Amino acid sequence: MGTYADDLIARLDGLQVGPAVVCGLSMGGYIVFELLRRFPERLRAAILLNTKAAADTPEAKRGRDALSATAQNSGAQAVADELVPKVLARATLERQPAVVREVTEMILRQPVSGIVGALRALRDRPDSTPLLARIRVPVLVVAGDDDQIAPAAGMEEMARAIPSAQFVLIPQSGHLSPLERPAAVNVALHAFLGQL
Repeated sequence: MGTYADDLIARLDGLQVGPAVVCGLSMGGYIVFELLRRFPERLRAAILLNTKAAADTPEAKRGRDALSATAQNSGAQAVADELVPKVLARATLERQPAVVREVTEMILRQPVSGIVGALRALRDRPDSTPLLARIRVPVLVVAGDDDQIAPAAGMEEMARAIPSAQFVLIPQSGHLSPLERPAAVNVALHAFLGQL
């Protein structure tokens, strides 16, 4: 996560961007936590979508390793077959075939080396729970009500641990709320950004 954060700061420097509002979805949220930990002066506000502060449990780490092995042995299609039912809400799987296709195709476009590298980065990320009480910028936390990866109850608890954070629950969405319910997510982001 540190490398991703460094790359983002270098990009902001190259564009001569001052304090920015950053938004991270899932793994992107872990990068936002790294920015908050190491570069808090560079953030004006943060939006955390479908993510969590805690590090992987031993069981979750084993799951990442198993998925890495699946990618290496069977390719991206096997990863998509396993992940798509977990990252999308039941309502999305039943009623939004275009979103199911889009997510599947996104996974299939990734090289196996990239999938494995990302899974290792996810597995080895630090625990950001101790950071939550020290966050001093406005924060919006957005959760999907049918998120199997970052359950809404845990995200609401995370929001309560961040001083003055706002929490929004998106109905009928899973781990990819912006793809599953873009209008509802946009309403939440617009309202939050309008307060800054």
